[in-house]
Formats: sequence, structure tokens, C-alpha cells
Amino acid sequence: MASPKIEASTIADYQRDGAVCIRGAFKDWVDVIADGIERNMRNRSAAASDIAGGKGSFFDDYCNWERIPEFVRIVKESPAAELAAAVMQSRSAQFFHDHVLVKEPGTQKPTPWHQDIPYYFVDGSQTVSFWIPIDPVKEATLRLIAGSHKWEKMVLPVRWLNEDNFYAGEGDYLPVPDPDNDPSMKVLEWEMEPGDAILFDFRTAHGARGNLTAARRRALSLRWVGDDAHYVERPGRTSPPYPGHDMKPGQKLREDWFPIVFQS
Repeated sequence: MASPKIEASTIADYQRDGAVCIRGAFKDWVDVIADGIERNMRNRSAAASDIAGGKGSFFDDYCNWERIPEFVRIVKESPAAELAAAVMQSRSAQFFHDHVLVKEPGTQKPTPWHQDIPYYFVDGSQTVSFWIPIDPVKEATLRLIAGSHKWEKMVLPVRWLNEDNFYAGEGDYLPVPDPDNDPSMKVLEWEMEPGDAILFDFRTAHGARGNLTAARRRALSLRWVGDDAHYVERPGRTSPPYPGHDMKPGQKLREDWFPIVFQS
């Protein structure tokens, strides 16, 4: 595995804002990722969805990496695991899951503002999600709220298909934010080239506009956890659900399902 170079200032920015953009981190892996996304779209899992939105559509599918050879290579051979450990300030990087996100040209439907953490059965202060586009992106880039990984409550999770609440107990959560109409919130967004990567904490609120361009917006997301990550119960069915995992609250994620790829 290549040893990535990451500046101390980048790690500090990640810890402060909950998100950073690392240019060219996967520039040598763009073709591999593209082949993996195409293989995934030809061989969809039961979790896949294709949401219509204007003239286009929004495809997403997850938890396929072990059956997609290109994704196995990305997880095990790319700089991802070592970069993950560095920004998390963790001795280890344990792989949680992959997620393919493809917005076809003319897709009007945005990705709602949300945090990843309330959907997951994992918690901890050391988490990171990679968002790696393999097409140039401008308006359709990922957007993130700086510092939202430090909010005391989680944002109410919603279902992407119809934006209904994901769990009961709405009062236990913050309402879905609207940073474009709240000057107290700072939105981070970057124009990106293929192979650039945004790294963000599972607790960082994020979303994306639709894709009103004439080009596809293909991205692979890789989710990692660090030393202090552990299993938690949520008030309903999590996403991904991972039926039959047999873990108990407070336990580390089982390594036969969620491998430790990097250990310092």
C-alpha cells in the first residue's frame, strides 16, 4: 500500500471543521473506481435504489465491496485506510462499508441535509467517510456544514425516497438544517477533479444539489471507523441493517465482517 502524505494542517482542519478536501488522493485509482461502479450498476444488490428526479435519476447501492473486485482493491490496496487513520487520529482503520452514488444528467432531486451517524449502529469520535468523484464536479459537489460534527444532538434522520422521519422520537433530534438560510452556519464545498476526495466525520451534516449538468456525477464513498468505535443500538432499523450481526452494545465491530485494514 502506498504511503500517503498528509499535512498536519489538514488533520487539524479535519478535527476543527469535520471535513477536508484532499486533492489527487485517488488520481491513480480513477479507472479502477469507474470499472467498479459500472460492475456494481450491472449487478445491483437488493439494497440498490434508483430515484427519478426530473430528466435524470439518482442511483445508489451499498455494502457490495466484497463481491466487486475493483472495490476490494480500493479498500485493501489504495491509500484510503492509512489516510483514514491519520485524519481520525487513530492507530487503526477498520472498514465499515462502501456506497456508490450516481446522479445522471438532469437529476433535479437534491440529496437532503443529513448526518450519517444516526443511521448507523456504530458510534465513536473516530470516524471518516471518503467521497471520491470520478467525474469533474462543480455545482453537484458535496456540501458540508463546518463544525456540525460537534453538535450536541444528532440531526433527525429522514428517508431519502420520501423524506419521512427514519425513527420515532423527533424531539430527541435536531431538525434538518437549512444552512443556505442560516447565516450562522458555514457551508464547505469544493469544485473537484476525478480522484480528489472529501473526507468527513460521520457526524458532519452534509447534502448535495441535484445534477442539472449534461454530465454524469459518479462517486464512490468509503466509510471507516477508528480505535474507539463500538456498536450501539438505535431506536429502529439501521441502514445498512446487517442482519444477524450478533453484536452487543459497547462491543467493537466484529472484524470478520468489518476488517481492520490499517494498523500502526
